[in-house]
Amino acid sequence: MTKPILVNVTEEIVQGLVRFLLHGPEYQTFCHCEFCQMDIAADVLNHLPTVYVSTSSAREEAFQLLKTPEEMERINKQIILSVHNVGKRPHHKM
Repeated sequence: MTKPILVNVTEEIVQGLVRFLLHGPEYQTFCHCEFCQMDIAADVLNHLPTVYVSTSSAREEAFQLLKTPEEMERINKQIILSVHNVGKRPHHKM
């Protein structure tokens, strides 16, 4: 039997997508620092439902459910909105 885990699968997906999108051509001029990345991720996660799991197999199932085109579109839209919101009011000096 494997050791139980507690993972928010939504958080894992969002953090990866935020890093990926910020380093894409659309956001070359946007700050890529860890503070901005975390502010964006926090804002996104405050607007999306959480998906906590406690086993590795449940984690894989949740990933499959959240990786549908509809869910990915919803997550990406929220990330883009959050990037613009954080960009307007960064928590550090540029």
